[in-house]
Amino acid sequence: MDTLSRLAATIAARRTADPATSWVAKLHSRGLPVIARKLGEEAVETVVAALSGSREDLVGEAADTIFHLLVLLDAKGVSLDEVLAE
Repeated sequence: MDTLSRLAATIAARRTADPATSWVAKLHSRGLPVIARKLGEEAVETVVAALSGSREDLVGEAADTIFHLLVLLDAKGVSLDEVLAE
């Protein structure tokens, strides 16, 4: 299992965890609009880092974007495999 698949599985497992102890569960408890906005926020931060930040900034923001994309996919019942197949 590769890194992205492991991350997707971890996100799925934490979906129903205690929102007080899991960021994934907290996002899910707040609903799809919050999850989608968080992904948008991270995507914008990634663009800003690409244009004016350091390489380290870009790496961190890209990781946040990928993470939040996987949370959104999970919330919508879309598997990583479906996306990769596309």
